[in-house]
Amino acid sequence: MTPRPNPPAKKPKSAKDKAGNGKAAAKAKAKTDPAVADPAEPVSDVEPAAQDAEPVRDVDPPVRDAEPVRDVEPVRDVEPVRDVEPVRDVEPVRDVEPAVPDVRPLAVLDRGDRERLLGGAHHEPHSVLGAHPVPGGVVFRVLRPYALSVTVVTEELRAELNDDGEGFFSAVLPLREVPAYRLLVEYEGTVQDTEDAYRFLPTIGEFDLHLFGEGRHEQLWKALGAEPMVHEGVSGTRFTVWAPNARGVRVAGSFNFWDATAFPMRSLGSSGVWELFVPGIGEGELYKFEITRPDGSKTMRADPMARRTEIPPATSSIVHVSRHEWQDGEWMARRASDPPAHEAPFSVYEVHLASWRPGLTYRQLAEQLPLYVSDLGFTHVELMPVAEHPFGGSWGYQVTGFYAPTARLGTPDDFKYLVDALHRAGIGVIMDWVPAHFPRDDWALAEFDGRPLYEHEDPLRAAHPDWGTLEFDYGRREVRNFLVANAVYWCEEFHIDGLRVDAVASMLYLDYSREPGQWTPNAHGGRENLDAVAFLQEMNATLYRREPGVVTIAEESTAWDGVTRATHHIGPGGFGGLGFGLKWNMGWMHDSLGYAAHEPVHRKYHHHEMTFSMVYAYSENYVLPISHDEVVHGKRSLVSKMPGDWWQQRATLRAYLGFMWAHPGKQLLFMGQEFAQGAEWSEAHGPDWWLLDPSYGAAADHQGVRDLVRDLNTVYRHAPALWERDIDPSGFAWIAGDAVEDNVFAFLRHAADGSPLLSVSNFSPVVRHEYRLGVPDDVPAWHEVLNTDVGRYGGADVTNPDPVKPDAQPWHGRAASIRLTLPPLATVWLRPA
Repeated sequence: MTPRPNPPAKKPKSAKDKAGNGKAAAKAKAKTDPAVADPAEPVSDVEPAAQDAEPVRDVDPPVRDAEPVRDVEPVRDVEPVRDVEPVRDVEPVRDVEPAVPDVRPLAVLDRGDRERLLGGAHHEPHSVLGAHPVPGGVVFRVLRPYALSVTVVTEELRAELNDDGEGFFSAVLPLREVPAYRLLVEYEGTVQDTEDAYRFLPTIGEFDLHLFGEGRHEQLWKALGAEPMVHEGVSGTRFTVWAPNARGVRVAGSFNFWDATAFPMRSLGSSGVWELFVPGIGEGELYKFEITRPDGSKTMRADPMARRTEIPPATSSIVHVSRHEWQDGEWMARRASDPPAHEAPFSVYEVHLASWRPGLTYRQLAEQLPLYVSDLGFTHVELMPVAEHPFGGSWGYQVTGFYAPTARLGTPDDFKYLVDALHRAGIGVIMDWVPAHFPRDDWALAEFDGRPLYEHEDPLRAAHPDWGTLEFDYGRREVRNFLVANAVYWCEEFHIDGLRVDAVASMLYLDYSREPGQWTPNAHGGRENLDAVAFLQEMNATLYRREPGVVTIAEESTAWDGVTRATHHIGPGGFGGLGFGLKWNMGWMHDSLGYAAHEPVHRKYHHHEMTFSMVYAYSENYVLPISHDEVVHGKRSLVSKMPGDWWQQRATLRAYLGFMWAHPGKQLLFMGQEFAQGAEWSEAHGPDWWLLDPSYGAAADHQGVRDLVRDLNTVYRHAPALWERDIDPSGFAWIAGDAVEDNVFAFLRHAADGSPLLSVSNFSPVVRHEYRLGVPDDVPAWHEVLNTDVGRYGGADVTNPDPVKPDAQPWHGRAASIRLTLPPLATVWLRPA
């Protein structure tokens, strides 16, 4: 166990009790070498004690005419104190001349310092507590509520301090300089041997504070928070927190039984940072910061930089030391040198870890999730927010612990173990990241030090109208630094390969979900949040510079120009790009799902909903998302959106997935949709895995859809035409985009070397025989590489088993054409034979 400076709070003995035990308040029980005596005159020629010498009586402060110290005896070759023993009665000696000067006024704190320390409102506790040179020696002051006595121990001295009341102990000892010393703190029934927290220099340097003040500390987690370390040769934990509006900050935790009185922190100049090195405590200790607000009231807050937290609903922060040894060196080296995401295969399986297999920990998930995702052929997983959040029903999108993985599933090292396992299985890890807002919990970030700090000071800017949360103040350097460093933290410390940034649109617009009069225009009179734009640009630029191979993905639902454009390229609106690597194509998702939900007989009136996406397909680098948002809150699961009977629903789903995987852009599919779960997702019980149980009568229907997803990913990975030119218009060409009456969509995809893949989707429930399509005349034959209607997927097994040779008959503006059999409600892929 970690040594604990304080035992449980107990009532201290009264002065009368102490007197009865022979503990005189003004009596310094010391054993000293003559070399450390009062420098005014060496101690010498001490005669034997007189028989009638009276012991020193208790003296109540303040002392005006101090009596000479009598109980002094020269000691030689004093060994360092190891075992705490009661101090024996020292034989009285005659008066030593000259008399010790009146030093009590130098030792006892004035009323103002005492009140500020006891009230938790002292900015410089190190200036009055600890050891300091004063005229006549060195003054020692200690604040230890509930202690019966405090003794200073050096290599050559052992002196009990005077009890000044209210937990304060002090004395001026006749020393020439401040020595190395320890404290023996006696409580009822025990004695603690400890270092004095107030004898240490600051643990954070001026350069760290300068970088933070400038908003440029890219590894902020190494400067703020709780960091176990060895400081000036002593093991302990450094606590630092940013609270510029606080009148005082103290540390409370399991190590001091949640009584912060004896642990005030010091303010480090104008930085707003408070610091305290607490010796003797380390990993596993619970803690919070007790903050005295500007109005004098107090609030107990979790550490914004905590690397580990208690399991919700408990809210304490935990001192953490990582001991995970990474085994993914090969993956990390390849990540840094591979082509960027928009030029590589990128197929994503979206997962809510807590409900994928309810009850599993990070380490248990590491045994199952990599195998499952690898078997299905996805290149990446996207984890819904992992950062700590108090309310499970938020799915992680209302974060309170931005630097801590949720403790619901294990420790931070357990989460690293999961990421490591996914990497070793060849699977990249993307994490949802939520810098748009935070909840109002009174133990977290909201009005952290008594005034708006992380949130904007303007209530109209701070309050998020949709979620009842607070928006970050992106214009404040320290807040921006907190968030930028957080993005870097996840990628550096946890080897995360990408961040999907949530709710970007709500950040970009001042009038987002606000009515006229509820928002204030920017400096140019516009609706753009210029501070948020600058933050997103800085975050992306910093992350791509520091972490080659990572990708950032924007969930942005508007037509903001340049979301995936480089930050230094100025667009027509006068803004540089936001600098994201990819953007969710919310328009494609909305339109295509709307089309698929219509009965086939009505689809001809909505044909444009499937083709319109190609009008803007190359304006950004897109991901085609079928995410958790589309299968909750009454929207129904993916298969349940499709019309018709059960066979038609599954067939339309399979055709839709084939169309999606062939469309320009990357793919994302939420868990449970890969096997056509009929029910909406619920975070309480997760996917309906029982649908795949062989004992279930319709298990083959669900297994068939999952087999299709596996084959889609397999062909996709080995067909560069489907991903190599996702952002290049030369990688796509319509064959039949206007077959309105037939509900047919046909197009070509081209790889960088020009090799084609032909995708044909038939969204009508009839077989179309001898369906003619124009094709390039330089391909001698085509063969079917994927058909969503094959029997093992649950289809009618209408296929084109033999190579299809083109005719010289022009069609669709092409010099040659082929005739295919198009299965009902199906997508077919063909490649050159």
